Amino acid sequence: MKTEPSFHNPSAVAIAIRGVTVHLRKQEILEDITCEVPAGRITAVIGPNGAGKTTLLLAVLGQVPYSGRITFPVFSGGRPRIGYVPQRLDLDRGLPCTVQDLLALALKRGPHWTGIRDQTRKRIREGLDRVGAGRLENHFLGKLSGGEMQRVLLALALEGDPDILLLDEPTAGVDAPGEQLFCDVLSDLQRERNLTVLLISHDLSVVSNHAEQVICLNKTVRCSGGLSVLSEENLLKTYGLHIQIYPHSHGPHCRLPVGISTEEPPKSGEKD
Repeated sequence: MKTEPSFHNPSAVAIAIRGVTVHLRKQEILEDITCEVPAGRITAVIGPNGAGKTTLLLAVLGQVPYSGRITFPVFSGGRPRIGYVPQRLDLDRGLPCTVQDLLALALKRGPHWTGIRDQTRKRIREGLDRVGAGRLENHFLGKLSGGEMQRVLLALALEGDPDILLLDEPTAGVDAPGEQLFCDVLSDLQRERNLTVLLISHDLSVVSNHAEQVICLNKTVRCSGGLSVLSEENLLKTYGLHIQIYPHSHGPHCRLPVGISTEEPPKSGEKD
C-alpha cells in the first residue's frame, strides 16, 4: 500500500542525507554529503562533470554502497516508492520494440509472448497521455527523438505511482521545444501529485523556471537552499575558475540574475 506522507508542513523533509561518502574503484566520488530534500517540491542538483551528481542519485536508490545515512523522514510507513528517469536508455536502435512493448514489460505479470491485454493497453495509453506522449504508443523506440524518449521514460517511472521521482539530466540532448514540453509536463505532474522531485541539470534556465531548491555539488555540498544561493560567488565555488558568468539570457520568466558557461578556456596553441 502506498505511503501517505503529510505535506502540510512546509519544512517536511522527504530525503535526509547525513555524512554520505562513496568510494568506487578506490576513488572517493562523494565526500561527507549532508543535505535535505524538502517534501513536495522540485530540488535541482547542479555541478560540473565528475562532481558525483549521478552517484548521489544512485546512493538514494540504494544502487551504490556508501557510508553515512540516507533516510526518508516524512514517510512514516517506511521506504517510499521511488521512480527513476535515467539520462538515456542504451538500446539497439534497430530493435523492433515499440513504446507499447516497453511499457507492457513493466506492467505485465505473465510472459510477453502471451500478448497484451486490453486493460494493459488502456493503462499504457493513459500513462502516455499523462506525459503528452499518447501518439507514440506504436512508435519504435529507435525512431524516437531525445525529447520523446525522455517522456516515455517518465511515463515508465510513473507507472509505479512513486512518492519520489529522481531524474538524471532529463533534458540533456533535447532540443529547446522538447525541453520546454518535458519541463512543463514535469511541473504539472509534480503539482498534481505533490511529488518530491530531485533532478540533475546543467541548464540554469531549467533550474530557475522549475526548481524551488538547489544543491550545489562538487564531490561535497558547496551550498544548498533556495534559488538565492546561486550567486556568482557560490557558482565559482561549485564549478571552479573555468567558467564564464554572464547576465542571464533565459527569457523574461527566468528568476536567476546570472547564467554560466562551463567550457574550459582553450589550451595554449588551440583555437577558440
